[in-house]
Amino acid sequence: MVDAFYTLEDRNGITVLSLISPDGTNRLARACVLALTDAVRELARDARPLIITGNHTFFSAGAELSEIVALNGPAAYEFSLMGQALMNEVDRFPAPVFAAVGGYCMGGGLDLALACDRRIASPHAVFGHRGAALGLITGWGGTQRLPRLIGKVRALQMMIEAEKVHAREALRIGLVDAIADDPVSAAIDFTAEARGNLVIW
Repeated sequence: MVDAFYTLEDRNGITVLSLISPDGTNRLARACVLALTDAVRELARDARPLIITGNHTFFSAGAELSEIVALNGPAAYEFSLMGQALMNEVDRFPAPVFAAVGGYCMGGGLDLALACDRRIASPHAVFGHRGAALGLITGWGGTQRLPRLIGKVRALQMMIEAEKVHAREALRIGLVDAIADDPVSAAIDFTAEARGNLVIW
């Protein structure tokens, strides 16, 4: 299945959702977030493992900044709720969800990866919440999920310094679970192994 913002592929009973965009950056514009929320909600009916990925250069560059700068207070609140709805659908998904990250995974894209159960990165993956460099902070759940995953001190450092964390450091601090040349194939193997061993997620 092909949508304006993603494609869906069946890989041996595992659904691979690939983010797409004309410029290849896979920004999470409002229309994209709403489409992804509907897609994840619909996929939850089948309760099959889900892999969310992008391309070799970008998992996702994050929210669409041109939309953010136009927001006033009430609209920003609604924008946050919209993003949180997507992340919560991923977080509550009834089967394992993997983020297979190649390239840049920034801002709202990192929030999406954090909502997944596991994260597998390519060797050249880069992670970051860069909002502080623009006077912004995420409202899509990253301020809660990132400290739970890597600890409050390291999470604050990433956010306040607008730090870019490369794959090896991300593995060291526990932001990702593994590094693989082909993160999607590694996620498929991981899921198949978990099924064979009857691992409860």
